[in-house]
Formats: sequence, structure tokens, C-alpha cells
Amino acid sequence: MVETTSDAEKDLKQEMDEIKNEAEEIHADAKQIHEDAEKIKEETEELKEEIKELKEEMEAPQKEQEDFKSKYFYLAAEMENMRKRFDREKQNLLKFGNEKVLSDLIEVVDNLDRTLEALNSEEDEKVKNILTGVDMVRKQFLDVLTSNGLERIESVGQKFDPNFHEALAQQPAEGKEDDEILMEYQRGYILNGRLLRAAKVIVCKN
Repeated sequence: MVETTSDAEKDLKQEMDEIKNEAEEIHADAKQIHEDAEKIKEETEELKEEIKELKEEMEAPQKEQEDFKSKYFYLAAEMENMRKRFDREKQNLLKFGNEKVLSDLIEVVDNLDRTLEALNSEEDEKVKNILTGVDMVRKQFLDVLTSNGLERIESVGQKFDPNFHEALAQQPAEGKEDDEILMEYQRGYILNGRLLRAAKVIVCKN
């Protein structure tokens, strides 16, 4: 039993190290998002300066104004397109810039779940205390993921949907309808409305 407790403590320490590493990766991704946004902002400022110069040039004699107007309206349109692109990329970066990191983090959640399931029947108080700590970490972890737009896919009892579920096997089941999901082998997740990982399931086929 001491050996089991020691193994559990080692597993927990390993999970904590993985969480720390993933947090550092999130910080690096956030830094990259900020740099990309600053770059687009600089490009927008440059366009503003060009438009300002053209406005000044438009005060030249009438015969020169048509060319300046043409350039002005062209750059004004370019600036508007730049602004829209900036807004679009900013939203995508905020929604999906951390997609790779979150994909890795849900693997950590899977490992925490497996640890809880493997030691759930243990009666040793030390092991129970460790499990309580692991469960708290898991819940806090899921709260963080949820706040970043992660949503779990409902599976068991639902009708199989190939857009969100991956069928590992089919089997008959009394009282169940065809294509009803009987069991979930691995949880699936959606990130801001987009599939991040399909749920792996067992489907009814009578």
C-alpha cells in the first residue's frame, strides 16, 4: 500500500509538472498573439500617415486634385480592409490561437481522470487524500479550459453524430435505438463552436 501511495504521489507530481509546462506554452502563445496584433496595428498607422499626406496634397491646385483623390480613396479603402482584417484575425487569435495548447491540456485532463479511476477503490487514507487533491486540480483545470471556450461534447444516450462522435464499435442493446450512443470511451470537446476532438464512443446496432 505504501508503494501504491508513492506511485500516486509521483504521478501527481508529474501531472503538476506537465500543467506548469503547458501554462508556460500558453504564455508563449499569448505573447505571439500580442506581437501579431502589434504588427497589424503598425501597418494601420502607416496607412493613416499616407492618408494624412494625401489629404494635404489634395489642397493643391484643382488640376492635380483628381489624381490625389483617386489615391486617397484607394488608400482609404485599403485602410478599411486592413481594419477588417485586423479585427477578423484578432478574433480568430483570441478564439483559436490557443487550440494546440488546449489540445495538449485535455490530454492532461485525461491522465488525471485515469488516475482517479485507477485509485478510486483504494481505502488507504493517504491515497484518499491524494485523490481528493487530484480531483480538486482536475476541477480547477476544467474551469480554466471552460473559461477559454472549451465545451464538452455530450455522448451517452445521444444519437450518434459523425460531426462530433467517432464510433469505435457497434453492439446490440435491449431497449435502445439504433445509433444511440451506449458508452463513451474518450471524451470529446468543442472549442468556441469548432470541433477540437471527437468523442470516441460505442454505438447501438440491433
